[in-house]
Amino acid sequence: MRKVEATGTLLHRETSVLLIVDVQERLAPAISTIDTVLAKAGLLIRAASRLGIPIAFTEQYASGLGKTLPSLRNLAATAPVISKIHFQATLEPDLGAWIDTSGASQIVIAGTEAHVCVLQTSLGLIEAGYVPFLVADAVGSRRERDCTLAIERLRSAGCRIVSTEMVLFEWLKKAATQEFRELLTLIKEEN
Repeated sequence: MRKVEATGTLLHRETSVLLIVDVQERLAPAISTIDTVLAKAGLLIRAASRLGIPIAFTEQYASGLGKTLPSLRNLAATAPVISKIHFQATLEPDLGAWIDTSGASQIVIAGTEAHVCVLQTSLGLIEAGYVPFLVADAVGSRRERDCTLAIERLRSAGCRIVSTEMVLFEWLKKAATQEFRELLTLIKEEN
């Protein structure tokens, strides 16, 4: 993984990627807020796909935890899946290679579990000089307290804490476009 210079407090689609962490078949049912995580992550994937923002999924020990849930995976069927055994996905060479290829400096992160893989991956991205944007309403853990603590810790470490709608409107930048109308329809369907 290359070392980059972190820039920007606002998201820019030209410098962003979307990383969906470990929303897997055998883990998902245990997540306390899984319905919300799936809805918000799905919205992020649909928006990123529409706006041409690269998407990748990670899968932690897929032989034990299963594959990414089809409800998300099918939304970006050609997106790469990065297999991992480290909780911190930045220790997997494939993640660094994918980010390097994209040229991104801003990594939008959603998934599970917030206090394990999402946390460690986000901290690893910060250490590498990237700007992680943790989508607070699109992450979850088995216990809500663990999720809350992870968000607090990441905020204090310099991670940008955002909501799904913050991400979408920052990627859009302006109204009165076809993209805006399409994403507004998706947002209204979600709410």
